[in-house]
Parts: sequence; C-alpha cells; structure tokens
Amino acid sequence: MLANENRLLILCQLIEGPKTVSRLAESIPNITQSALSQHLALLRAHGILDFTKSGQSITYRIEDERVEKVIDVLKAYYCKGEEK
Repeated sequence: MLANENRLLILCQLIEGPKTVSRLAESIPNITQSALSQHLALLRAHGILDFTKSGQSITYRIEDERVEKVIDVLKAYYCKGEEK
C-alpha cells in the first residue's frame, strides 16, 4: 500500500495536518484529480485515511498512527522541501 510514490506524496502532505482534496491537488500537481481521488479512496479503504465532509468539500486526515510514524521516518526521502 505504501510502496506507491504518489500515495507517499499524499501522506507527506497529510502528515502536516488535514487537507481538502483541492489543497492536495494544488500541492501535488503531477497527479491528476482522477488519480488523486483513486489513491485517496484506496488509502481510506485500507483504514489509513479518514475524512469529513462539509457541503461539497471533503477534508482528509491520516487515521492510522502507525502510518504517521512511518511517514515521519521516510519523509526525508519522499517529501519535497523537507530536510534530511
């Protein structure tokens, strides 16, 4: 599940805090909206993410604390702008 670079990029964004789908799309421009939605749905189906809906806006957050710990360790390699 975490072997996909695009999913790691999504998690790197969400490790900083909850974000709407629009904010995620802006911060990860190399992923199409359709691909982003598919990755989010897959991460949610595996219990890694959860979301809240307000009107038409959906905000995602990391649900699994174990994933947060893994991303903290890996973010030096996969999260742009982070220092090693």
